[in-house]
Amino acid sequence: MLSSDETYASLTGAWRLMLGKPDGLRLLDLSADGFWNSFFAIVVAAPALIVGWVGLANEIGDPNAFAGRFSMLVRLATVDIGTWVLPLVGLAFVAPRAGIGGRFVHYVVASNWASAVIAWMMLPAALIRLFLPSTNEFAVLTALLLFALSMVMTWRMTNVAIGRGAAVGTAVFAGMFVASLAVWFGMEALLGIGAPNQPSVG
Repeated sequence: MLSSDETYASLTGAWRLMLGKPDGLRLLDLSADGFWNSFFAIVVAAPALIVGWVGLANEIGDPNAFAGRFSMLVRLATVDIGTWVLPLVGLAFVAPRAGIGGRFVHYVVASNWASAVIAWMMLPAALIRLFLPSTNEFAVLTALLLFALSMVMTWRMTNVAIGRGAAVGTAVFAGMFVASLAVWFGMEALLGIGAPNQPSVG
């Protein structure tokens, strides 16, 4: 487990990268230990993510059965963790062939900590969803604005972390976005997660 100082430095570094500041890389541990330790960001993000899972589970799961909602929460957590990790595994195989193998560690470390920042950035939308239906205009607008902001900041982080120019950075960003969507939709289908206000499978 990382110390609070190490965690703070990593989150600060990721935030600076998300602002397009290359000096953020100096705050990240890009060693082999730093690579694996960066997955601790999932733990850092967990409280914010749980709020989102609870909101969705309340909408999708059986409203009259705690077990049904808890089962849905576990499935939602599995989807989110899979969507976080599996595209990075895929990138590990693609990066050397795409000429960015030397920046793979930089990207993974930066991406993990940036994802933790984004999880907390999206918390207001998750909190609103606990009290308002997902179809509420204010809830939808808040979620869309925060999502758009997170995409811009992720694109900036990717460009700096890859360090191969905007064209290559944008290609990596787009590829990872598509991979994340593919994993997300695939795992939702596999685990029988339906859309809100629709009966779920299983």
